Amino acid sequence: MATRLVQLLLPVADNEGRAFAPEVYADLRRMLVERFGGATAYVRSPAEGLWAPRAGEVNRDRIVLVEVMDTDYDPVWWRACRATLERVLRQQAVVVRALPMEQL
Repeated sequence: MATRLVQLLLPVADNEGRAFAPEVYADLRRMLVERFGGATAYVRSPAEGLWAPRAGEVNRDRIVLVEVMDTDYDPVWWRACRATLERVLRQQAVVVRALPMEQL
């Protein structure tokens, strides 16, 4: 199976604006490094995610991006990981996406 670049778009704070404890991200990074041998987290300049659940309404999240190169891609495992993140981060949905990747 080809290598995938898996990207996790994670909110910086919960829906009430309270920042998550640093341990939440530290535990995630540790788990990803143990399983995949490395992870990259872009945490210095959170991006802004925008979405419109209804006409005339715009929601915003400050997000960080965590990336993993997965050489043994298992979508079932990643769906379970996403569900765990949604529960831990108290989110209706967390974006986890996998892109084909060719290392040059």
